[in-house]
Amino acid sequence: MMPLEVLDKARSELLDWGGSGMSVMEVSHRGKAFVACAAQTEASLRDVMGVPDNYKVLFLQGGAYGEFAALPMNLSAPGQKIDFLKTGQWSAKAVTEAKKYADARVIADEKESNYSTVPAAGSYTVDADAAYLHYAPNETIGGVEFDYVPDAGDVPVVADMSSTILSRPVDVSKFGVIFGGAQKNMGPAGLAVVIVRDDLLGKARPETPSVWDFAQMAANDSMLNTPPTFGIYLLGLVLDWVKENGGLEGMGARNKAKKDALYSFIDASPFYSNPVALNARSWMNVPFLLAKPELDKQFVTEANEAGLTNLAGHRSVGGMRASIYNAMPLEGVQALIDFMKEFERRNG
Repeated sequence: MMPLEVLDKARSELLDWGGSGMSVMEVSHRGKAFVACAAQTEASLRDVMGVPDNYKVLFLQGGAYGEFAALPMNLSAPGQKIDFLKTGQWSAKAVTEAKKYADARVIADEKESNYSTVPAAGSYTVDADAAYLHYAPNETIGGVEFDYVPDAGDVPVVADMSSTILSRPVDVSKFGVIFGGAQKNMGPAGLAVVIVRDDLLGKARPETPSVWDFAQMAANDSMLNTPPTFGIYLLGLVLDWVKENGGLEGMGARNKAKKDALYSFIDASPFYSNPVALNARSWMNVPFLLAKPELDKQFVTEANEAGLTNLAGHRSVGGMRASIYNAMPLEGVQALIDFMKEFERRNG
C-alpha cells in the first residue's frame, strides 16, 4: 500500500513535473532537474533515518534478491566465511545465493520451531574471521521479527530490512550494511536501497558486475547506469510523507498501535491464532490461522468482497497474513478486525 497523499501528489505531477512540461519518467536522468531530485531523495533518507556521514546511500536495481549476490561479491573473498542467522525463507534464500561465492555458514537455524522464533541473543557465536553476519530483521512470510540487533563484535552486521525499513527508528551505526527492496515501505517495486559503511567499500572482486560494485556506484552517485528514476522520485515523496507524519518516531507509534490492536484481538479469540513466539512477532506481517482451516478459502473470498485484499497466507505456510506496512492506517486494521469478528460470529 502506498500513502494516498503520495499517490495524489504523483498524479498531480504526472504530466508536468516541476514545470518541465514532461513527466519525471520522461526527463533525462542526467539532466540537472533529475540529478537534483535524486540528491534530495538521498538527503531526505539520510535525514529521516539519521544516516551517519561515514555511510554511502546507493539506489540500485535487482531488488533485495540481487543484493544476496552483490553482498558476498563486495564484502568477501572467495572461500571466506559468511555467517547467517536463518529464521525463514528470505534468510534461507540469501544463504543459497551466497554459497555460490563464499563459505556460507548457518550459525543459528530456527527450523526446530518451524521458523516461529528467533535465536536468543548470545546463543550463537559469530566467527571472528567471517566477512559479515547476515540476518533478516523481519521475515515477511512467517511473520517473525528480531527484537534486538545481533552483536557480532568486529564483524560487520548486514541486515535485509526490505520489509521493516522506515517502520520505526533504527540506529544505522550498528550495521555495516542495510539493504532492501523499496516495495514495502519505500515505494513501488523496482528500486533497491543500500546503505553501506565507507570502510566496506573498495573490496569488490574483479568479476563483480559494475552496477553491483558498491564503490563504483557510490563514486557515480548511483548513476553509473540509468537509475530507476520513477522509483527514486516516489521514494522522495514517501520520505516527505514520513516527515510530515512525525518521522520514524511517528511511524513507530502508528505501527505499534496497529499491531497491538490486531494481535490483541487474535489472542482474545478462540477462533483465530497466531503461531509466532510472543517475543518474535512481526510489526509488519501478522499471520493468523483459523480454527477451521476448511474455511480458509471462504474467508479470503468474503474478505475480498468486503474490500480487504491480499490476506491469503503464503502458499508455503497457508492460513492468513495481514501485511500492515506504514501506509496502512489504523482504520484499515480496525476494518479487518470488524470483518474477522463477524466471520467468527457466523462460522465459529
